[in-house]
Amino acid sequence: MLVLSRKPGESIQIDENISVTVSEVQGGRVRLSIDAPRSVRIVRKEVLERDFPAESTQTLLDLPKDSDKVLN
Repeated sequence: MLVLSRKPGESIQIDENISVTVSEVQGGRVRLSIDAPRSVRIVRKEVLERDFPAESTQTLLDLPKDSDKVLN
């Protein structure tokens, strides 16, 4: 696991097409802005675990790219 420290306005780059920026830090919360292609699925981990508890990570990987399934 890689652990990075970032300040508001600073970013990390994942591959060539995904950028994660710290938008705001307030109290114990961090607001992130994620810039990625629409084909990249981005889901909060607790939502994934709630909706697919048995095999959360593998289930997300197995969803078809054109799936209309929305995880909130």
